Amino acid sequence: MIRGGKFLAGLLALSILVASRGHAEPYLAVRTGLKCEACHVNPTGGGLRTDFGDVFAQTRLPAHPIQGDWGLWTGEVTRFLRVGGDLRYNATATRTPGSKTVDQFDLQQARLYVEGQVIPNRLLFYVDEQVAPDGALDREAYGLYWSAAHDWYIKAGQMYLPFGFRLEDQTAFVYDVSSISMYAPDDAVELGWLGGHWDAQLDVSNGTFAGPSSGQGKEYGLQVSYVESAWRFGLAANDDDAAQYRRRIYGVFAGTRTGPIAWLGQVDAVENEYGSLKGATQAALLLEGDWLIARGNNLKLTMERFDPNRDVHGNGRTRWSLVYELTPVQFVQLRAGVRDYFGPSSIPAQRTELFFVQLHGFF
Repeated sequence: MIRGGKFLAGLLALSILVASRGHAEPYLAVRTGLKCEACHVNPTGGGLRTDFGDVFAQTRLPAHPIQGDWGLWTGEVTRFLRVGGDLRYNATATRTPGSKTVDQFDLQQARLYVEGQVIPNRLLFYVDEQVAPDGALDREAYGLYWSAAHDWYIKAGQMYLPFGFRLEDQTAFVYDVSSISMYAPDDAVELGWLGGHWDAQLDVSNGTFAGPSSGQGKEYGLQVSYVESAWRFGLAANDDDAAQYRRRIYGVFAGTRTGPIAWLGQVDAVENEYGSLKGATQAALLLEGDWLIARGNNLKLTMERFDPNRDVHGNGRTRWSLVYELTPVQFVQLRAGVRDYFGPSSIPAQRTELFFVQLHGFF
C-alpha cells in the first residue's frame, strides 16, 4: 500500500484538477489512419500542432467539448506567426523492496513553441524551448523548406531524429536502446519524402545525443514507413561512427487497429563499439494496446522487455504499464497509472512499482 495521507490527498487533488498532453501519441495516428504530418508542424511528429491538429484536439478527442462563440484555438498571432506551449506536472509514488516509499510532486517540463512561416506553406523556422525546470533549455531549433507539392522537404538545425514511434513516455525501454528521444535532440540535416502511403527520412547528425561534437564522425540514419488506413509498418537504421559513440541501431515498428483497440509494436537493437559497452548488443521490445472505451476515455496496457547485454544471461528487465487517460473537455486530460518493473532479484532498484498521476495543459 502507498503510505502518506498528504500524498494521497495530493493525488486526489490532481485527479480533480486534471490536464492534457501537448502532443498526440502514435496510437491516435493508428486509430485514425493519419500520418504524423497531418497533426504536427514537424513531419515526423511531436511539438506544435498544425491547424488540423488543433481542430482535431478540440473536436474529436474530448468526451464533452465545451461549445462557445469564441471559435477554435489555432495559436495564430499573425498570418506568419503561430505559438503554442505545454506544461506537465507529475505526482508519483515509487515503492522499492527493502526501502521506504518515495512520493513527490515535480514539474516535469514547461515548453514554448514558436513557428514563423517566412514563406507560407513553403519555408518556416521553428523553435521548441523548454523553459522549466532548471531554466531555459533548447530542444528544437530548425529551418524547414517544403517543395511546392509538399511531397519532399529539407530540414536543418537541432531536431529530434526520426526513429520508430514517437512515444509520449520518454522512459520507454526502446529509448534506452536507441538513445533517440524527445529529451535528446541532435544537430542534423534531414531530407524527407512523402509519397502517398510511403514516407522516408534520411538524416545526417553529429551523433552525440545533443552533446558536444568532437568533429570526428557522424550518425547516418534512414527510416522508411508504409501507412494504410488500418495499419502501418516501418523500418529504421542508424550508423553512428562518431569517435565517442560508435554504434549501429536497428528498429522495426508497426501498428494496426481491431475495432476499438489500437495496437503498437516496436523492436530496437543496438550494436555498441565504444567504451564499456564495446561488443555488447542491446535490445528492447514494446507491445501496446489502447482501448477506446468511450469517446475521451482510453485504457493503455503496455508490455516492455529490455536486454542490456545479449551475451549475459539473466540480466533482462520487464516493465508492465496500465494507464487510464480521460479527456473530459478540449485541452484537458487526466493520466493515471501504475508501472511495475521486474529485474534481477539481486538488484532491488530494478524491481520497483511506480504509481503516478499526470497533470498536463497546453495552448
